[in-house]
Amino acid sequence: MRYVAAIILLTIGVLVIIFTEWLMKNFGRIAWAEAKLGAEGGTRIFYKLIGIALIILSFTFFSGRLFSVLEWIFVRGTGN
Repeated sequence: MRYVAAIILLTIGVLVIIFTEWLMKNFGRIAWAEAKLGAEGGTRIFYKLIGIALIILSFTFFSGRLFSVLEWIFVRGTGN
């Protein structure tokens, strides 16, 4: 089941990167992304970053390291 979920996440991440323009036309611009990530291109960058994050998430899930990475980020990363 883990492998199927990882492949689905990977596919969604790749599709988000490939169809960034389609997403932007159908869902519109994101004001926060335009303001913080650059003028007239922030939304595209934001969609591509979401796609890259999904790809990284799928690889960590596929390798079985997802929960240890999340633990490292949220538990050990707080300084406790």
